[in-house]
Amino acid sequence: MSADLSEALYTAAQVRELDRRAIEDHGIPGYTLMCRAGAAAFDRLRRQWPGARTLAVCCGPGNNGGDGYVLARLALEAGLSVRVVAATDPARLRGEAERAWRDWQACGQPLSAPDEALAAADVIVDGLLGTGLTRAVEGDMARLIRSINRAAGPILALDIPSGLNADTGAVMGCVVEADVTLSFIGLKLGLMTGAGPACRGELFMDGLGVPAPVFDDLPPAARRVRPDLSRAFPPRSRDAHKGHFGHVLVIGGGQGMPGAVRLAGEAAARVGAGLVTLATHPDHAALIPLARPELMCHGIQRPGDLEVLLARADVVAVGPGLGTGDWGRRLWARLGDWDGPMVVDADGLNLLAAAPRCREDWILTPHPGEAARLLGCDTATIQADRPGAAAAIVRRHGGVCVLKGVGSLIRDASGLHLCDTGNPGMASGGMGDVLTGIIAGLLAQHLPAGGSLAESAALGCWVHGAAADRAARVGERGLLASDLLCHLREVINS
Repeated sequence: MSADLSEALYTAAQVRELDRRAIEDHGIPGYTLMCRAGAAAFDRLRRQWPGARTLAVCCGPGNNGGDGYVLARLALEAGLSVRVVAATDPARLRGEAERAWRDWQACGQPLSAPDEALAAADVIVDGLLGTGLTRAVEGDMARLIRSINRAAGPILALDIPSGLNADTGAVMGCVVEADVTLSFIGLKLGLMTGAGPACRGELFMDGLGVPAPVFDDLPPAARRVRPDLSRAFPPRSRDAHKGHFGHVLVIGGGQGMPGAVRLAGEAAARVGAGLVTLATHPDHAALIPLARPELMCHGIQRPGDLEVLLARADVVAVGPGLGTGDWGRRLWARLGDWDGPMVVDADGLNLLAAAPRCREDWILTPHPGEAARLLGCDTATIQADRPGAAAAIVRRHGGVCVLKGVGSLIRDASGLHLCDTGNPGMASGGMGDVLTGIIAGLLAQHLPAGGSLAESAALGCWVHGAAADRAARVGERGLLASDLLCHLREVINS
């Protein structure tokens, strides 16, 4: 992914509004914007594949197709061999897209059959559907998309891979599997979450010369998490002591599940919490300190055993390895009237789903399966609209929702943030426990300074993913949750 991408993320409707403002309020002709898009895409193609000599440009029925016709004309003028595939009858084109087609037609080149064009192409350009897609792709368009994906040449998607929902990142029937995507004017939220990262390839953006005032008074749908680490983690005072940095209580680790609670506890300590206590099952309370002596462990038989620990805690993290049996349920019930901030994960979320309630001072960290239980639906429904699911969880349960997954979403009542650090090596057990501990450790230290619960959650997600990216430098496969722990110090002190 390109390093110079915008922090702001927009819906398709918002980008259409930006486009309208540029045209109507700032006097930039629509065809000028289309020509800029085609030129920017051709420039990216030449940079990415300088040896390419033969292009297959697949053009659809709207402005995305118009961008493709512009690119095809510029490529032909530059001396490349260009074969254009029209997915729909060009006679149906209107507006700027029709003009782009007429300019291509004036070059005297015939349209090409898909199979012939795709087989010969050094690079395939996807200008089929763009951001206006509202229903599942089917019929001839779906068959063309599948042919594009089967072809040998690399694929450049214009604005967004065809078949991807620009707002949610869901696949609408089928989707182009691009090697590179060049997004125009504003980054689309759907490129960054759900299936977006898997099918967009390397991502770039071009603002097409749209002036900054176009963006005034249009808050983006979401913002990418981009912390200033020097401000998020300011230097500590020379007379600091552990009491200045908070006390985290992690409740979990039911019988036979000591690993989860230990991972959460150590993660809280590694991001700088002053003290970390584990409230866990008596069977292994004495074992955890043998591996990590800095963690204080207490065996908990009954809810009353928590009283002294809760009185000392600044933040409670609950759920890692908790279980949903009698022991876990009774400890969860005891937290009903605890009045401090909480981070809830794993079986804490499952218990919440079984007996829903709402409070504003907690951070819920579900993966899609847990989110489905919280909303009483299935995982496919969550993944079909991840931003909507995160918002629904906040409406039902309050506080902050961290919907984990590719492009983790951090949502509270005031807005949405997206975290794009991390990698596929994180698809292993215990990663969520580490995130729970990180967020709890930051909350205990009131980091970032003056920040809200959502800002602490967003910073925690970013740190979690950044540590995983460092740990994956030797390879993603085989990455363990515990591999992140030593890299947490590197990230927060960088």
